[in-house]
Amino acid sequence: MASLVLALVIPACSSGGDDGSAPATESGASSTTRPGSGSTSSSTSLPPVPTPTLAWENCGENLDCATLIAPLDYRRPTETAGQVKLPVVRHRALSSKKRIGSLIVNPGGPGFGGTYLARGARSLYGADILQAFDIIGFDPRGTGGATPAVDCISEYDPYFGTDTGDSSPAGVAESIALADEFAQACSTRTGESLGFVATEDTARDMDLLRRALGEETISYFGFSYGSELGAVWVTLFPDTVRAAVFDGAGDPDADMVQASLDQAKGFEIALNSFLDHCRTKCGFSANTDPGAKFDDIMREIAENTYPTADGRPVLNRSIAYTAVLHSLYSTRLWPKLDSALSAADSGDGRPMLELYDDYYQRQPDGTYANDIEAFIAITCLDSVRPQNAEVVTASADEILAAAPRVGWAFLDNYTCLPWPVPARAPIQVVGTDRVAVMVVGTTNDPATSLESTRRMASALARSVFVTVAGDGHTGYLQSECAREIVGDYLVDLEIPKRDVTCE
Repeated sequence: MASLVLALVIPACSSGGDDGSAPATESGASSTTRPGSGSTSSSTSLPPVPTPTLAWENCGENLDCATLIAPLDYRRPTETAGQVKLPVVRHRALSSKKRIGSLIVNPGGPGFGGTYLARGARSLYGADILQAFDIIGFDPRGTGGATPAVDCISEYDPYFGTDTGDSSPAGVAESIALADEFAQACSTRTGESLGFVATEDTARDMDLLRRALGEETISYFGFSYGSELGAVWVTLFPDTVRAAVFDGAGDPDADMVQASLDQAKGFEIALNSFLDHCRTKCGFSANTDPGAKFDDIMREIAENTYPTADGRPVLNRSIAYTAVLHSLYSTRLWPKLDSALSAADSGDGRPMLELYDDYYQRQPDGTYANDIEAFIAITCLDSVRPQNAEVVTASADEILAAAPRVGWAFLDNYTCLPWPVPARAPIQVVGTDRVAVMVVGTTNDPATSLESTRRMASALARSVFVTVAGDGHTGYLQSECAREIVGDYLVDLEIPKRDVTCE
């Protein structure tokens, strides 16, 4: 089983140049033509689903809550026993005069609920967006407060705190056996719904939500994996799109092995940016080269058994790499990573364990949210999986060459090999030729590298690309320039004539 699972997500604690690209189209957006784009939705091949009713109730200051009921299987929507119930939260537009309509939002994952984006709307979105839109956050099927939800295990350490990554036949067999144990636990606990949490299913839920909201066309803002979700939605329902923003996207055409390589590259770039920062501002590498010191510390962790906390694993590479990579999602975590590296250098693994626990959202009572379990279930259902273990091990040299410092964390990628539910046929993302999608990429984004985000833009029939020069995952929340451009687009449909860079 993979020693590290990398969910793409906007953390719940978040707050708030011409590059020579193609000339503008008639609507003012830089455009790339892709075969198959157009206005025909593949949803027409499925049975119709009646528009549900949302029974709104007040649930906070300027907030309403409701439940969207959707069919478990859109191919058999009339089977009432097979339903999913999705929590929906609406942050009402702050100006009745300026209100445009609804803006559906998603934080990423896959596997993370999105209602908190509506509950915390005032700390996340600009005043222009808050005045113009009802912010609509929902927990996608299988996640958060949705029922049924993905449920696999109660204790994470045996699966994610195990020091795997051994490419020997015995090591690979051990990893696959652990992955099989995890998969069977997911199947037993979750049941039939494990096969109906694909991105396509959630994209269809989004269209059902649009209809329930009474909107002919609707706007969307997806962060991280929310970009892939949005891309599938735009492709399936192109005539319903008013505007769409994808901030921090992965390559929609990458198989699982290529996606691991892309992430390894992104995290390597982000780590090196952190190490450059540490030349003058970190304690763990005082009076020495940060890169060399980091390498020494990680080597010592691999060769020693540093204590962490009573009843918990000793510090090993899996825990350490999870801590390191988690800390690269936001520069606000860099001081904690600096302290954790210093502690590990002194033989104390507790700060590394705290970052590991933070990533997996371990609660004070030792319980966990189901976000990572849902992440794995959705990923295994969506992905073009490697055909066998040999395909995974064959990618090791390329990953290590591309990411010599963090590549080890991406080698043990056998999680989906024994998955009990067959993968869905992939949907080729083409977007729509009616609307230019705004795609935002950040230069040192660890989880969705700038390179992979550009591939998303290239896959869309029409798009404009906004580059944010900076560190951390996604760009809107860290760049005033990006916030202005995104706001102008969503509110007034004003879009740059060419791709732009926010320095």
